[in-house]
Amino acid sequence: MMSNNHLTREELQDYVHNVFGASYLITQSARIHGGAQKVIYKIDCTNGFTCMLYVWDISSNYFQEEILNEPTFHSSYGSELFSLNTRFLAQHGIRTPTLYDLNNDRDQHSYDFALVEYVDGQKAEAYFQRKNHKDRDELFQRIRDMLSNMHGIQRNVYGNVYGNANDNSKKVGPCYQVQRLDAETALSYASKHMTDIRKNDERLLEKLYELESAIQPRDLYSFIHGELGPDHIWIDHAMQPCLIDIEGAGFFDLEHEHSFLEFRFGDFYHYLKNNDLDPERMTFYRFCHHLSLISGGLKLLHRQFPDQQFARGLAEYHARCAVQMLS
Repeated sequence: MMSNNHLTREELQDYVHNVFGASYLITQSARIHGGAQKVIYKIDCTNGFTCMLYVWDISSNYFQEEILNEPTFHSSYGSELFSLNTRFLAQHGIRTPTLYDLNNDRDQHSYDFALVEYVDGQKAEAYFQRKNHKDRDELFQRIRDMLSNMHGIQRNVYGNVYGNANDNSKKVGPCYQVQRLDAETALSYASKHMTDIRKNDERLLEKLYELESAIQPRDLYSFIHGELGPDHIWIDHAMQPCLIDIEGAGFFDLEHEHSFLEFRFGDFYHYLKNNDLDPERMTFYRFCHHLSLISGGLKLLHRQFPDQQFARGLAEYHARCAVQMLS
């Protein structure tokens, strides 16, 4: 079965031949649904080899409008960031799927695409209900070690890893102000489409400013994933963790990551908890995440994301969380 809306069968076969050799004959190319920012296909070959085709097609991106118009979205999208972060993390001993080849010539297509390692396994969330507690404990300790390693990479300028750290020095204010501006935009969108948010719009905005005002400046930033839920940590058959969807990774407040980990991992966050975090930042970023995910869920809903139930549930859950933080 060949299901590929981006490369023809002949183009894909030629690409695989050029990268791996003539003995790699494709038997199947099937799209994997679920991603909102890039299109992913699983490719199987007659010799038993399997890999992934990643396609960064802006026309297939559910956040196309934001990427084109808002700097924060633009800075977390694209093949260049994927390639850059893959190399950077590998240099620091943090596993991600191997990048076999990146085609960003744009000579025949308007989008970039890449052949990437297929890591056979499951998302980390599949191990939440693992009956063998010893195996589960050991796995989450490995995840903790991996994240501690990544978060231990620090510098005094926030932003992505492009070139010299000084390239990112011309930032408009501290990173938490950037987050607050994004949260304001998210709240504005959500207020237009959700009654509970519209009724509490002014109070939510005041809460955002109140939480921001409690933050004390600092100039040390950790390398974070940026959207690290248990669905972005892949576990292979050897029970080793691997980070996926790394385009948005970069240097930022560590509390941004941990406030996200806290509600995404729920009862299992205790494996990953860091006791040296700033509580004011933790509360501020958690509130910002809720506002962002209300808006994100609504946009997926409005833009015909395949899993409409998920999109609606995402928006409604985080709307309840944001309003609860007002009390």
